[in-house]
Amino acid sequence: MAPEAAEAPIHGDVLESILSHVPLIDLVSVLQVSKSWNLAVSSSLAHLNRIKPWLMVYTHNRRAPHVITTHAYDHRSRAWLEICEPSSSVRPTVASLRSSNSSLLYMLSSAAFAFSLDPIHLTWRHADAPRVCRTDPIVALVGHHIVVAGGACDFEDDPLAVEMYDLGKRTWEPCQSMPAILKGSSTSTWLSVAVEGHRMHVTQKISGETHSFDTHTNTWQGPYDLRPDQSVYSSITGTLRDRVILAGLIGEAEDLKGVKLWEVKGEFGSESGSSELRLEEMCEMPEEMVKKLKGEGGWVSSISMSTTGDSVYLYNPSEPEWVIAGEMVDGIWKWESVENEAVSDGGRLQRMVVGVGEVRMEDLHKGMRENWKFSLKQKGGKKLIW
Repeated sequence: MAPEAAEAPIHGDVLESILSHVPLIDLVSVLQVSKSWNLAVSSSLAHLNRIKPWLMVYTHNRRAPHVITTHAYDHRSRAWLEICEPSSSVRPTVASLRSSNSSLLYMLSSAAFAFSLDPIHLTWRHADAPRVCRTDPIVALVGHHIVVAGGACDFEDDPLAVEMYDLGKRTWEPCQSMPAILKGSSTSTWLSVAVEGHRMHVTQKISGETHSFDTHTNTWQGPYDLRPDQSVYSSITGTLRDRVILAGLIGEAEDLKGVKLWEVKGEFGSESGSSELRLEEMCEMPEEMVKKLKGEGGWVSSISMSTTGDSVYLYNPSEPEWVIAGEMVDGIWKWESVENEAVSDGGRLQRMVVGVGEVRMEDLHKGMRENWKFSLKQKGGKKLIW
């Protein structure tokens, strides 16, 4: 073949367009091809198909809680991965794995506290246990502190005790206890958490009553009424780019009519009442997605929600076969139903922990460098794109 007939190299807009369809995990090796390909990857991610938060799903057998399988859903690539840690990695075994439905994973026992903050959880930090023994507390990363509230063991004097771990000083600080009205519902089973700046907001899922903890003043404020109206029988809060949002279930547990998202407008901080707060409806989940949440049983007493960036992931803990992903793009909400690969792999019969991570190329490169394995899985069932 004559030199002039040789295939022309791919570059420019054509290369960027091709790379926009390549799974994120495969782009790590593409970065090593050449400087021009490196620039093409960066441009493609910036302008054609940007990186989106990953849904992280951890499953483990209740009889062997320290044997954990990790699945991740890369929303950008619409692909599931299985992530395997290297044999040299030493994951903490101080207690069962838990999540705050954010990028924070933790293990908490009466003797120790271990936590991980990076998106893929390649590294873990260790700390002394808080002073108060707890079984099902509220845990949230608020600025440079991890707040642990409520959920105390029965033998503790104060079931509403609050402690705050300073990430810089690596010390625990006792805080003002949770409001007395929360005494019967001071656990993560009954409360949802949203973080806004230096404040942690805890919301009763059934009533919508919300209390706010200020880490700067070490005080609680509220209550605030965040129940949109009487048609909402259960709600849960989260944060999108430092904005508090609320997802509400409309109808009844045995007859879910719909799911809506609201943004909380106004300023928290008043010692009582919520006259300065209002709820502004953002969107309503498409009917097809609501059916996925209901599952075969049709019973939805509450939902779980993980939020970060401009993305939300919602699922029914009783029937987690489908995860509903919502994303705001240019002011418009787009929805997608995703078959939960962790459940397809047998996770239905295991304990499931869910979080999210704003994964960067540097995180994937670091993981590969440390011999973590990222395996793309076959796509599951049909996905609905909205």
